[in-house]
Amino acid sequence: MLSIKLIALLAAIVGFSGAVPTPGTHSLHEKRNSLPRLWARGDRIDRNAILPVRIGLAQQNMDDSYDHLMDVSHPDSPNFGKHWTAEEVHDKYAPAEETVDAVRSWLIVSGIKEDSIIHSDNKGWIAIDIPAWQAEDLFHTEYHEHVHSTSGAVRVGSDEYYLPEHVRPHIDYITPGVKFSAALTKREVKRDPGSRHHYKPGPYKNNPSKSPWHMPPGAGQLPPDLQACGRNITPTCLKALYGIPNANMKDSVNALGLFESGDTYAQADLNSFFASWAPNVPQGTHPLLDSIDGGQAPVSPDSEFNTGESDIDMDIAYALIYPQTVTLYQVDDNIEAFEDGGFNTFLDALDGSYCTYKAYGLSGDSPGIDPVYPDPAPGGYKGKNQCGTFKPTRVISVSYGVSEHDAPLSYTKRQCNEFLKLGLQGHTFVWASGDYGVASFPGDDSDSGCLGADETIYNPSFPTCPYVTNVGATRLYDTQTVKDPESALQANLSGAPLFSSSGGFANYFPAPDYQKSAVAHYFKAHDPGLPYYDANDAATNIGANGGIYNRAGRGFPDVSANGAQFLAYNNQAIHHFYGTSLAAPIWGSIMTLINQERTAIGKGPVGFINPVLYANPWVFNDIKNGSNPGCGSKGFAAVEGWDPVTGLGTPQYPSLLKLFLSLP
Repeated sequence: MLSIKLIALLAAIVGFSGAVPTPGTHSLHEKRNSLPRLWARGDRIDRNAILPVRIGLAQQNMDDSYDHLMDVSHPDSPNFGKHWTAEEVHDKYAPAEETVDAVRSWLIVSGIKEDSIIHSDNKGWIAIDIPAWQAEDLFHTEYHEHVHSTSGAVRVGSDEYYLPEHVRPHIDYITPGVKFSAALTKREVKRDPGSRHHYKPGPYKNNPSKSPWHMPPGAGQLPPDLQACGRNITPTCLKALYGIPNANMKDSVNALGLFESGDTYAQADLNSFFASWAPNVPQGTHPLLDSIDGGQAPVSPDSEFNTGESDIDMDIAYALIYPQTVTLYQVDDNIEAFEDGGFNTFLDALDGSYCTYKAYGLSGDSPGIDPVYPDPAPGGYKGKNQCGTFKPTRVISVSYGVSEHDAPLSYTKRQCNEFLKLGLQGHTFVWASGDYGVASFPGDDSDSGCLGADETIYNPSFPTCPYVTNVGATRLYDTQTVKDPESALQANLSGAPLFSSSGGFANYFPAPDYQKSAVAHYFKAHDPGLPYYDANDAATNIGANGGIYNRAGRGFPDVSANGAQFLAYNNQAIHHFYGTSLAAPIWGSIMTLINQERTAIGKGPVGFINPVLYANPWVFNDIKNGSNPGCGSKGFAAVEGWDPVTGLGTPQYPSLLKLFLSLP
């Protein structure tokens, strides 16, 4: 990270004693209860080292932001589809002048020179470059280096910090901060041992079985290309499962956006896939590259950056929506992509209002969590952080994430609000839920990916944000056909313990109104009988009273789609792929097709779709078989209605299309 390397260049790291006393006028603003498992606190930062301090100002009018989103997203609203412009969103939620003045005045009174205080264009952030001693005095804390035992990554942070009582209501959080984030992980089963980078798991690539196979009952009455869908999922199988028609439309406003970071597609693999299973897609078809902060694509099939993950996103998208186009958001250079713990550089490039500074080379991101550009590392991106460079597509599919517990609460909530604001503007985000049942990716929290000293507490995967559509995974078994009901994804794969569709209940976010009825029905009709707790607003009581999940939390996933035994090429060899990474682009493709149909009759994009989906469960295939075990327990079961394994179910495209075409 630039902030760490800048410190190393400016001053040697040496210890010095003496904690800063806290006056009676200050109160605790944030505190880290303990270091993540693989992090160790090192030396205290040299008192003269320069810290790039960023202060996130509290945005105004957020109390009624949910109501504004529902006003344009709920099917019963007379304003459905009347999305806001970017300017209207920024004007509504920018911090109040009172907030800006209060924080600036406090900084000046505290000895910060007025001309060194940088205020962002969108009014959301204040930046100052100050020596460590001054930052410690200002926030009544100590700053230390922290080193990751496996990756060697270094972060600057504090255990806690304090703010004056009159200033606290005006500030969301300050960085460098109290918590460190793990790198993003692809929503894909654990990589083969020994391959690639510790924090960036590659896909599990299972060679198609050569064992004897008997045609399932009834398969002989199906067309030849549908007879083996229980064993080999292809685009033809997906279309048959969900009633998706062959696409024939292309327009200039409905490209499907795909987020990728740290993994890159290979054109040769795409070409082989098209030739085998999507012959309507011409050889050489490739996405429009929106390279964000040094993101590179494509690569050769044998590149270490081609695990097949980006390939399968594009395989599915093109197979379902061609001739419509795909936009690839390739995010972060190959150095930072493995250390990036969030999505802020992505949001920077999509929405300039999320960026922060024009001076001192600072961007709108959080030191210690997000990359800072230019990146001085060999091979790093040397350009400036990209701010508002690209217009977001109407639908964006993302198959990456982190443990909710690995990201600071304040950071996570502020980022979630950004997805709310993008939803207000008519954008749809579909996000893979994860692949480890009720656990998260094994890493900093524990080897199992679970929480608590005995690793029995369920660990939700971010984004559990209620303003994105969270997608779980389902499967067919070898003895089934596309005419049979699917089950929740669970597969016994080598190197992937308890590989199953992730689901559960958030610790950071309460259940939103649009899903409360569905969740209440689940608990009334199918109570899992597991000990639980009700997380408080600060999420400081996780595991209270022996509970293993937050019964009051936002339930996820919202929906699901097939995520098993998908045939695709990687490094010019055929493999089976598994995971919610497959399910997210299926939903992204479906919503793109629906937006195209709405565009053709003069209607706008669907925007944030969750309220419509929860109000109309008849548009789903309800999944009633399977579960998502983990953390030493049975997890949750797929049952009638919404459940925290497969959500509302898998899509019925004709019903979804009818529903969304009926809306304004």
